[in-house]
Amino acid sequence: MAAEIPSEATHGSGPFDLGDGFRRFADHVPLMMWRTDHHGRSVYHNESWLQFTGRSLDDELDDGWRRGLHPDDFERHARIVAAAFEARIPFTIEYRLRRHDGAYRWLLDTGRPLQDGGEFHGYLGSCFDITDRKNAEEESARALIEKETLLAEIYHRVRNNLQVMVSLIGLYGRAAPEACRGSFDALGQRVRAIALVQQHLHEAPHIASIDLRDYLRRLASGLGSLRRPGRIGVMVEGAGTSLVEPRTANALGMIVAEVVAECLDATTETVSCSIAIAVEADVGAPVRLTIISGSGEAAAAGKPGVPMLGPRLIAAYAAQAEIAVSGTATTADPLILQLPEVRPVTAPSGS
Repeated sequence: MAAEIPSEATHGSGPFDLGDGFRRFADHVPLMMWRTDHHGRSVYHNESWLQFTGRSLDDELDDGWRRGLHPDDFERHARIVAAAFEARIPFTIEYRLRRHDGAYRWLLDTGRPLQDGGEFHGYLGSCFDITDRKNAEEESARALIEKETLLAEIYHRVRNNLQVMVSLIGLYGRAAPEACRGSFDALGQRVRAIALVQQHLHEAPHIASIDLRDYLRRLASGLGSLRRPGRIGVMVEGAGTSLVEPRTANALGMIVAEVVAECLDATTETVSCSIAIAVEADVGAPVRLTIISGSGEAAAAGKPGVPMLGPRLIAAYAAQAEIAVSGTATTADPLILQLPEVRPVTAPSGS
């Protein structure tokens, strides 16, 4: 939208002269202001601008002010502004300008076309220093890269350690008496499930805020291939946004893995295990999960030779993330997981 020229700005010796009233106003505004003629040449910079650059108005007029632009921003600035002038449309651009002490500072510059009776008379613009914001953004980006690198290193170390544990459990299991081998097998499967949970956490698009349904669906698919392929079905349903912190996602992943493991431990190889997970994520309310195991009654009864650790492990995982837990995952008594109060967790922009 074009701006109308203040009446004082059209008074003087020519149609582009600025009146004293407008100058007094602009020179007292605590923002850097500028104006161009219809050719795009600078015809005015206010006192805030001149104090910033430490140069005189004569130095800044025409294209003189552009000598203060950072070399890396020169061409980009010229391209964006030229396109705006050609179309007679407003523009906003960020660039670095040399301050009076020689330091380059980031400015957010906004320009609007000036119209007087439908006739174009150039642009009027203002800008302010956003260096602190830019520095904070760069520091945040660096911190995120460092965090991702550290998490990747930790993940690889954890994965390698878990692989060693699985191998050791297998060796001890094969050397153990026949009556104990079922317990070793169950332990080995749980360690593999732990590794799978860590893998899917690491592969989440945004590690700081994880989409719970997407994460659980990916994890469920992996659990289905880990043991008794084709005979494990985990369905994840629900609506609403459910972004959670990594520690919460980890705890929920371990709980789901344990529910699956309990179902498998309690049934024979020919029996299919069906797990239903409903995620309730109402706006402003804590996230709630309801889990029902199709073979929950069998899991609750247990299988000879395999210790029933599920309830205790689930309670321990839930306590790590302050999750309230109740139920046994049966049809009559579903496993209910109530997450803590909603925290301000948001996904990063894609930019």
